[in-house]
Amino acid sequence: MSYLVLARKSRPQTFADVVGQKPVVRTLQNALAQGRVAHALIFSGIRGTGKTTLARIMAKALNCEQGPAVEPCNQCRSCLEIADGSSIDLQEVDGASNRGIQEIRELKEKIRFMPTNSRYKIIIIDEVHMLTTEAFNALLKTLEEPPDHVYFMFATTELHKVPVTILSRCQRYELKRLSHQELADHFQHLAELEGVSMEQAAVDMIVREASGSVRDGLSLLDQIFSYCGNEVKADEVVEVLGLVNHQLVAHLGTALLQGDLATIYRLLEEMYLHGTDIKRFCNDLLQWFRNLVVCKIAPDPGSMIELPEEDLSHLRATADDFSLESISAMFNLLLEGVEKVGYSQQPRLALELSFIRAVQFTNVVPVSNLISRFDQLLDGQPLEDLVLLQQTTTTAEANQDRIAELTETEVQRVPSSSHRERPPHP
Repeated sequence: MSYLVLARKSRPQTFADVVGQKPVVRTLQNALAQGRVAHALIFSGIRGTGKTTLARIMAKALNCEQGPAVEPCNQCRSCLEIADGSSIDLQEVDGASNRGIQEIRELKEKIRFMPTNSRYKIIIIDEVHMLTTEAFNALLKTLEEPPDHVYFMFATTELHKVPVTILSRCQRYELKRLSHQELADHFQHLAELEGVSMEQAAVDMIVREASGSVRDGLSLLDQIFSYCGNEVKADEVVEVLGLVNHQLVAHLGTALLQGDLATIYRLLEEMYLHGTDIKRFCNDLLQWFRNLVVCKIAPDPGSMIELPEEDLSHLRATADDFSLESISAMFNLLLEGVEKVGYSQQPRLALELSFIRAVQFTNVVPVSNLISRFDQLLDGQPLEDLVLLQQTTTTAEANQDRIAELTETEVQRVPSSSHRERPPHP
């Protein structure tokens, strides 16, 4: 028999096995216990969070010979047939390839008949948003008043594409992205079941790449287990998945804020020699700056950033060393530069040029501060503040656009101040 991938092998078979969707699971179980299951359910959320899985578990719970029960027994004939995909009273439809009005007409004809071996007929439509407008319209009346022996269950990753007329006839369940800790615990548990030991840093990398999706993470785990064997280390995860080392990103981000071009070029060369994908690197760098902004403005950044404590501490220390104006200006420049890198025929050169321009914005001084200092000077500022003003102006001259903006503002402000009575000379 061929190898069964982790995404199928570890698919939840009961509500208790579902990871990270407690509000949805609790609502469904209470509906089963109280006999208040809606005739049409729609599950939405990002890929790999359990939409189709919950629909199948609901189908088993409704048709279980011990139920309808809050937990399917997974022992009776109906539960086993649904788990094997051989139940003739459970029909799964791929909305992407069966999206026309003719397929919906055929479906409506089939549900007129009573179930063959089970208590109910269950219709599951995956990617329901792919149905055509005509197909949705053909489904409206049946969905509003279906036969007593039929339940509809829909799954979609793009809820906004489903017509409001359909949504109003369904009970909606929105599945959330799984948190960093939920995914990390789940992956560690699966690794133990497979007899594989994993470093915590390796688990954190896989969780970050999964982006809240269980299925994405399980696909990565399969690949990593094949490469690493019974012991998974962080360095091997970086190598097999082609990830950007988060320490390299942090060092390069700090060098940008410090204006250290020599270090920036050295780190870029290291990245290219490693064969890192430029887009992946740019995305990681932008995410690092976003996290830096959060650390600067949030009293409790740990509640908004899912990172190991060591990385979070480093971010906090870096945020303390720079002003919010400098960080946000650098963030904005890099965001604009990344767009150019995406369509450039020379992405490396475009990225280097973006870094050079960004470095020129180190120690950003707001224009309002410079104008205020000019006004104070014209009102009789002491010589010491004049020196400070000259130093500030020199810093601003690092970028021509900044100088043009400052000059334009001075032209508007200086005439009104020049008519003021100058203090007499001593």
